[in-house]
Amino acid sequence: MHTVLTENFLPCAANVSTLTYESGPHPHDDFPRTAEPVHILGRMYSTLHEMEELKDDILSRIWFTYRKNFPSIGSSGLTTDTGWGCMLRCGQMILAQALVLRHLGRDWRWRQGCHNEKYMKLLRMFQDKKASSMGESEGKAVGNWFGPNTIAQVLKRIAGYDEWSNLAIHVALDNSVIEDDIRDACRSCQSKQQSSSAAVNGDGCEVSGSAMGEQRFSRFVNDAWTQGQRSESPPRGDQSEGDTGQNRGQWKPLLLIVPLRLGLTDINPIYFKALKNCLSLSQSVGIIGGKPNHAHWFIGFVGDELVYLDPHTTQPAGDLDDPYERVAVDETYHCPFPGRMRMTRLDPSVAVGFYCDTEKEFDSLCKSLRAFGKSNKNTMFEVYKDRTAHFPFGYSTSLTAQQSSGLDAMAAEAAGSSVDEEEFEII
Repeated sequence: MHTVLTENFLPCAANVSTLTYESGPHPHDDFPRTAEPVHILGRMYSTLHEMEELKDDILSRIWFTYRKNFPSIGSSGLTTDTGWGCMLRCGQMILAQALVLRHLGRDWRWRQGCHNEKYMKLLRMFQDKKASSMGESEGKAVGNWFGPNTIAQVLKRIAGYDEWSNLAIHVALDNSVIEDDIRDACRSCQSKQQSSSAAVNGDGCEVSGSAMGEQRFSRFVNDAWTQGQRSESPPRGDQSEGDTGQNRGQWKPLLLIVPLRLGLTDINPIYFKALKNCLSLSQSVGIIGGKPNHAHWFIGFVGDELVYLDPHTTQPAGDLDDPYERVAVDETYHCPFPGRMRMTRLDPSVAVGFYCDTEKEFDSLCKSLRAFGKSNKNTMFEVYKDRTAHFPFGYSTSLTAQQSSGLDAMAAEAAGSSVDEEEFEII
């Protein structure tokens, strides 16, 4: 089903990026030209000598916003996510950044009229051409507001249906990253995927498990990757530019998401240094969170200000498959004017993201996080070699990592734990 652009469609992202649903047009301040560097997703820039490179990097990030006039979501009648979908869009942005690293590499830069096939294939996965009720599996009805932990769980559920990217998404609960749990998941996913049995659809034809999954989860990943012949593992040519040639059967590329609560009603300033450290790491894919009533995707910092992309712009749903609209629609996925806010305004509920294309990169990430923890007592979360080293005596170690994580999540939801996101308000 194709969506026709409305008459008020604005073809340039520079025009729509200053329009916000809550407050209307507002000015954007350029980065100050000072000796203090700007950090963007593991890269450092000087505003005195690298301003254009800085802007080019930010413009190349994929920007998702509210959309309107897309096909109705089930029987809800909703054709827009304005007012409730900002955290969903932030989840899309952090996932899209992981996919950019997976397929295009960190040095890739977007250009107007871009014809890169991998880029267009990636972007089509996020078109609002299909709609399904993903959040119901996490207790969220259509139209309800998602928070950092819930969106992390949703991303984890749908990742298995994108065979092209072949990601493993791990959500680390209890402020703890368990190395062995993650290694087991990334090493075993490939064999599990290859050994999964085929199912039979209503027409008596064999379909893979992921093909059935497409029918259930299709808002984040749509039919862009169902076209053409499927394969049990991603084509070698679709690996990221930074691929070391390591056997993909031994390590599935990892998107690690760590939901956190960094205070009661306000963020505790003792965590500011740790937040900056995470955004400075080469594996960073940003942070999803926000300020009261707003969700943002935080991509960097300068001084004590966070740099973010804001989803609170309502744009018409477009069609990247229409050759007459593609260039104009593509531009609406890139924002030349990022926002900045003081770290003191950040809501304490956040989710930190990291992407590790290879096991070597995961080793490097764990080493960097441990090094920071040794020199700084105020860490946001801990890295442990195995589960038994973390949990106190008497904790059942007979559960699998997946089972225990699931129980942790359910217990947190029932108890209103800090990993839940209900502290955010519906705008």
